[in-house]
Amino acid sequence: MSMPNMHDAEAIPSAARAEIDRLLTSGDLFRYTAPQDAPVALLESEFAEFMGARFALAVSSCSAALFLSLKALGLPRDARVLIPAFTFAAVPSAVVHAECIPVLCDVGENYRIDLADFEAKLPGCDAVIVSHMRGHTSDMDAIMALCEAANIPVIEDAAHSLGTTWRGRKIGTIGRVGCFSFQSYKLINAGEGGILITDDADLVARAVILSGAYEHNWKKHPVLAEAFAAIQNTLPLYNLRMSNLSAAVIRPQLPEVARRVRDGLANHNRVAEVLNDSPWLTVPEPLKGEDRAPDSIQFNLVGMTDAQARAFAQNAQSMGVSVQIFGLSDDNARAFWNWQFLPEAPGPLPGTRNMLMRACDVRLPARLSAAECDQVSQVLIKAAITTMAGQASVAAE
Repeated sequence: MSMPNMHDAEAIPSAARAEIDRLLTSGDLFRYTAPQDAPVALLESEFAEFMGARFALAVSSCSAALFLSLKALGLPRDARVLIPAFTFAAVPSAVVHAECIPVLCDVGENYRIDLADFEAKLPGCDAVIVSHMRGHTSDMDAIMALCEAANIPVIEDAAHSLGTTWRGRKIGTIGRVGCFSFQSYKLINAGEGGILITDDADLVARAVILSGAYEHNWKKHPVLAEAFAAIQNTLPLYNLRMSNLSAAVIRPQLPEVARRVRDGLANHNRVAEVLNDSPWLTVPEPLKGEDRAPDSIQFNLVGMTDAQARAFAQNAQSMGVSVQIFGLSDDNARAFWNWQFLPEAPGPLPGTRNMLMRACDVRLPARLSAAECDQVSQVLIKAAITTMAGQASVAAE
């Protein structure tokens, strides 16, 4: 049985080609060359409108957006930033890059923030980054209530969550800043790239300067001039800008988001329904009020030893489906014990550690057909049966 290719992204819409050809002919790739309506500026306007935010700033990556958000908040050196222990290494890296200290809070077997641990660690922190890791949204009502009571700003790492909503609100618009990714494995693919959104004119003005709007290039951003006047030449330039070529690739994909969200969720739910019928596989339920936009599926192994978990992944791989077990994959960038650059020890974090040792990750692009999703489900079920039957026969002998 030939398995679908689950790693290639969708083709870039043909509408991008004419603009790319125009840019290549003109050589006009720098966002600040044109006096107005450069592709990056148009992307910022369109993305802000799409999200219902006042301002957007397109940059080189989501990591850059997180870093600039922290710097634009004006946090002091060694400020403590609370983040979930289940996230990608780029998130604590952005915190360290901003000369702050990551503080890790525990995460449950459903991949979401442990609110008791979050509340216990919030005092003494200066900011919070909520990573909606793999698109799994934590209880944003509870998180925002705790942070607002403590006057602590919240940055949303929505790298995996474009199109997800929480009680009708778009993820990325709930905190002070929302940061998104356009890396190849995300809902919109530019190879690399990121964007931040906010309603805070002063914050975005600082982020614009920090991103590399030198001299008077800030005048090409639709932010109150007064917000720039007091900070011009007072902030360093980190030069984390997006190029016009990246924006030309991204802009035609915005109209595709709704379809990709719809198809990605249908694919996820189709596979989840089958996996949940297995005694050895379980897909955590979304929280009430969470409407997801997944392009992958995560599930937990039930009743398996480390050896059995590894055998399951190997069996699935032999049948054409790549399964990553976060805690059992060598040097996995999502396993917090591999973040040896942390300035402080992260603590035991037992919930996160236990979850990572059995949590599986499988790509499930929105472009897959229902039949292809069924193929994936069948392989995962067969891999579990093969693994546990083999272990049972060994035990019987």
